[in-house]
Amino acid sequence: MSARIHNIGIDCHDTYALAGFWAQVFECPRQPDDHPGDPEAMLLPPGGPEVLFLAVPEGKSVKNRLHLDLEPVDRTRDEEVARLLAVGAVQVDDRRRPDGTGWVVLADPEGNEFCVLRSAAERAASTG
Repeated sequence: MSARIHNIGIDCHDTYALAGFWAQVFECPRQPDDHPGDPEAMLLPPGGPEVLFLAVPEGKSVKNRLHLDLEPVDRTRDEEVARLLAVGAVQVDDRRRPDGTGWVVLADPEGNEFCVLRSAAERAASTG
């Protein structure tokens, strides 16, 4: 018997605000019983595990030991990067290559890094 991921926990200062940012990323609502100042907030992204935001007193001080790699579903990597920058992400690094491969490293409003990869359609188009 194997295990499955029930939820992904993200430590943060402001659970409600960070859940709001990620709700825009995943295009899903915050849970209706989550409110500003709550010690926890939860998202249920379509097709993925729950994402649980947990209030902690300390700030982020080093590079993430675990991060999310996002694959756009209905847009290109570059369109998704532009969308995420518009909702509050910050670009940390650009690993795109001239041949279209690569990824972009972004950070959420509390500095947690994540990557945006090419969409499945972009990968399929490049392999012919």
